[in-house]
Amino acid sequence: MTVPAPVSGFAVLILGGTSEARELAARLTARAGLRVISSLAGRVQNPALPAGEVRIGGFGGADGLATWLADQQIRAAVDATHPFAAGISANAVAACGRAGVPLLRVVRPPWRPGHGDDWREAGSLEEAARLLPALGDRVFLTTGRQGLAAFAPLRDIWFLIRCVDPPAGPMPPRCEVVLARGPYDAAAERDLMRQHGIGVLVTKNSGGELTAGKLAAARELGIPVVMIRRPEQADVPGCASAADAENWLRHLPRRSGAA
Repeated sequence: MTVPAPVSGFAVLILGGTSEARELAARLTARAGLRVISSLAGRVQNPALPAGEVRIGGFGGADGLATWLADQQIRAAVDATHPFAAGISANAVAACGRAGVPLLRVVRPPWRPGHGDDWREAGSLEEAARLLPALGDRVFLTTGRQGLAAFAPLRDIWFLIRCVDPPAGPMPPRCEVVLARGPYDAAAERDLMRQHGIGVLVTKNSGGELTAGKLAAARELGIPVVMIRRPEQADVPGCASAADAENWLRHLPRRSGAA
């Protein structure tokens, strides 16, 4: 999708197709004098499109993004990507630094284990796969369609794999794929796990309420959870919500000396 040539107004780039990114785009497009451009990676077919201008596809690394920021006269950028989108987040830090564009990251609070939870933390998909043989032989895998190759060597485990779009590449030999888009209700998650005799849940610590139902269901059923922790990211200014990001942008012109 092609973005129009630069126009007058304070131009803001929002990176990400998350619910926070869409909420922020809706908030900002309602304000006069702002040009709001949302950038989506293009990894999901038929994504939910935010308000305002939309750009789909990569930038060509940090250098390409820095050039794009300058060409489009971007005055501020908000990284509201998925907590596990480490690549684009790193590129945003580097590109905004080179282009002199203020950058804010919307950091969705991670999930925390509570009373009755049985969590095993893993630092990667590969580490999660190594934990599974000792935990159970029927696994609910909710880590997305990328990275399934990490579980392909586990021939004695059956997987229920849920993702938004059909997966490609190496997969576990014993599996069933369910295509679904959140939010996921806790009661429905419980019924799904019971129906398939699930004994272990594997997920990424993405946080948020839209996909937290599976954790409540696992707690109720007494199912262990292998929780993949978030990747380390550069230390940049951050906030926890679209409302906070809007407030940061509202005060940014005064702090930066912009008109």
